[in-house]
Amino acid sequence: MKVITFVLSFALSFNAFASDTNPAKDLLLKMADAVHNRNFDASFVVVKGKTMEPYRWVHAKQGNTELEHLSLLNGAGLEMVRVDDQVTYFEPQSEPYSLKTDSIAGPIPEVLFKDIDRLSAHYDFVLGGKGRIAGRAAQLVRIESKDEYKYNYWIWLDMESSLLLKAAYVNHEGDALEQLQLTHISVTEQPANMLLEVLNRNFPTPLPESVLENTENEATNWEISWVPDGFKLLKSDRHKLDLNNELTDYYLYSDGFVEVSVFIQRPLPGKRLSGALTSGATTVYVHNGGNFDVSVVGNVPSMTAKAIAESVTRAL
Repeated sequence: MKVITFVLSFALSFNAFASDTNPAKDLLLKMADAVHNRNFDASFVVVKGKTMEPYRWVHAKQGNTELEHLSLLNGAGLEMVRVDDQVTYFEPQSEPYSLKTDSIAGPIPEVLFKDIDRLSAHYDFVLGGKGRIAGRAAQLVRIESKDEYKYNYWIWLDMESSLLLKAAYVNHEGDALEQLQLTHISVTEQPANMLLEVLNRNFPTPLPESVLENTENEATNWEISWVPDGFKLLKSDRHKLDLNNELTDYYLYSDGFVEVSVFIQRPLPGKRLSGALTSGATTVYVHNGGNFDVSVVGNVPSMTAKAIAESVTRAL
């Protein structure tokens, strides 16, 4: 009887352990660890429809210090340099500025390099097939939305180094809307010299939190009564748009994976119909609410952006 009880207990414990094990999730965690601890130099392109943006991405670990450099190679250029938890942005026609943050705001969702458990409530991690990307053996991992209001995200990982080789926003019909593709990657034992030189550079002091939060200018004039499950308000403020100098109320939502921006302002001259524009995975939906206009921008389906925009009403 004791033997039977022991066997049953062991079987139940094993099944509980097995049910908590997800090989797709394990691979994503290995990728996050590799991105933070390996020395690599990679080039990749982001393809949105007929447009293509080339980047160079270099990372190093020197002792306990993490160094990272991401640069946009087309146009006037854009450079981002990270030393541990400080990121400095070098933008055309602007003074460099630094932020206190442990990740660069680039084309790869930041959460992939952090604790992905926060996504588990609204996304499933699914193991896909194997293939070959940039001349390297790759394993597909699919991050699948649990509802139709968000896109899926597919990632191909290098089976040798666990680093990312390709990624794509994919709709629920299986069509890739926007892709990131590595064209070259080298993984080395020693850090790149260009990153070691960063240690000798002086960067601007990070902007204070009070400037970034801007709580004195918080937007409170509107109610946004619907957003997809998992999305929470990160910030709101009132400011002028650089494009037309119009005053707008701004709300930023995120589910930890993608962000959605909502802009609300007085109607611009001329009668405009509500509608959506898309570029890759990015949707811009403009809704005319009569005496106000709503613009929703984010990597979400147009029906999601439309539902968010149409839920906006004046606060009582």
